[in-house]
Amino acid sequence: MVFSNLRDFLQALGRENDLAEISAPVDPYLEIAEIHRRVIDEEGPALLFTNVKGSPFPVVTNLFGTARRVDLAFGPRPEQFVRRAVKALESLLPPTPQALWKERELLWNLARVGTRKVPAGKAPVMDVCDRTTPLAQLPALTCWQEDGGPFVTLPLVYTEHPDGHHPNLGMYRMQIFDDRTTGMHWQIHKGGGFHYHEAERRNQALPVTVFLGGPPALIASAIAPVPEQLPELMLASLILGQKLPVADDPHGGHRLVAEAEFALCGSVPPHVRRPEGPFGDHYGYYSLTHDFPVFQVDRVWHRKDAIYPATVVGKPRQEDYYLGEFLQRLLSPAFPLAMPGVKDLWTYAETGFHPLAAAVVRESYKREALTSAFRILGEGQLSLTKFLIVTDQPVDLSKFPVLLETVLERMDPRQDLFIFSRTSHDTLDYTGPKLNHGSKAVLLGTGSPVRELPGEYAGGELTGISRLGVFCRGCLVVSGETYAKNPQLPEKLLAFNGERLREWPFVVLTEDADAALKDTTAFLWTVFTRFNPATDIYARARQDRHHLGYEFPLIIDARMKPGYPDELFAREDIVQKVSARWKEYFPSSV
Repeated sequence: MVFSNLRDFLQALGRENDLAEISAPVDPYLEIAEIHRRVIDEEGPALLFTNVKGSPFPVVTNLFGTARRVDLAFGPRPEQFVRRAVKALESLLPPTPQALWKERELLWNLARVGTRKVPAGKAPVMDVCDRTTPLAQLPALTCWQEDGGPFVTLPLVYTEHPDGHHPNLGMYRMQIFDDRTTGMHWQIHKGGGFHYHEAERRNQALPVTVFLGGPPALIASAIAPVPEQLPELMLASLILGQKLPVADDPHGGHRLVAEAEFALCGSVPPHVRRPEGPFGDHYGYYSLTHDFPVFQVDRVWHRKDAIYPATVVGKPRQEDYYLGEFLQRLLSPAFPLAMPGVKDLWTYAETGFHPLAAAVVRESYKREALTSAFRILGEGQLSLTKFLIVTDQPVDLSKFPVLLETVLERMDPRQDLFIFSRTSHDTLDYTGPKLNHGSKAVLLGTGSPVRELPGEYAGGELTGISRLGVFCRGCLVVSGETYAKNPQLPEKLLAFNGERLREWPFVVLTEDADAALKDTTAFLWTVFTRFNPATDIYARARQDRHHLGYEFPLIIDARMKPGYPDELFAREDIVQKVSARWKEYFPSSV
């Protein structure tokens, strides 16, 4: 089933008993977010809040909070289409009449990809236009108590290059400052940020239109890691299986997605910055206050019965986890086209995506895997990957313990670990020395196994270590004093216990080994959001012709360091309030 707008999807969720309507009065300040977090932790239904304090608009959250709802939103057709299209290229290049006829159904489907213009009367988003106080009634959520204010958390931000080409649809959080102004959190690797950079270079304001709601396909396409040359609206149309209807705005500017719930129209002026944040983000910590561009809103179009879509981010797993899985499945058949030699690629939502990625690559000659690693690190948003693991073995990359064991069995520490200092970091990653700066590591594990990995630790007591456990074969997790109390602990661990740990390729140091070993999600989040490769990997090393060769163990200091932002925790009085009111929210479940 194709859902052409948000309400069609909500009706389907209702028929599936996968939508809970909450009519009790709720506050967009912290309360809605706490309800959402509890429901998503239990893999519960989507939530429609119909009585929101300070706003006439209902709020819907948790649209994509389970794999089942993602499958319902998009169905199998988009993945089947991409796989078929990639396979068809083998017969269509070079094109022949026979090959074109054989793929006529595919080509017909491709001809339906794009946008189609509809009159304003057939564009529900244009029912109402507010130019007086356009943002005043939006029920924007404040999700965490240290957030700098309410944020639009599911915005679909549309921009075009100042020359009128290369349109971009991205999702960038927007802090609401007043009734007409928001922040625009354009990070260094975002398409909208590239457009703004060019407009600012010309001393021009950049026109911006922010859509809220619309087809589920539109939301997915905004966060998809597609090449800059592929318009996200085209991807939305492909997922829909039909052209995306758009309408002209009589006040000028971009065309409006006809089936959106809201369209916020305005511009971002050049050379204007304003402090934005803090914000509890999808890394599971607060991103701090920094200066970002400002979005000046001229008008807001919306349906007469508009529904405000929102999401809540925080420690994994959240909605972005399930959407990320779908998008990676959808786009993975095309990876070899963009990056020859890369057979499979996976980024880990449990870490916030950019901190960790893995790939299965071709190794037809010695060290070809390293060539593929460089290709991945030079590709779009993948260029911000902090730790990249590469193998030539046919493993399921979504099963991280299996991947890690496969690589640790094969890696040679003298030649298969590369650490690159002074590189870029994701804006949300604070493990580097300053904003947007950090380091990267590439770990290779190819060919046949060269060692048996230990599965149990039997080396005796470790100096300075209070608790230890095994994450997977070859990877030991230990806990000791905090960084504030003992910053030299990794060096001491290596000096005093290096021989006892020699058979363990990876030793991860945390403040709480039990918490890190709770499950794979906890391990990935604890480890890869809390270390910078150049400063937090400890090992005996030898320099040979400008290359550093290492010896086991490789100790990763994944403790919290000074300057790291705070971990996200709900405010206790809000927790108690939601607990006390739970029967009001869900009376039928009592």
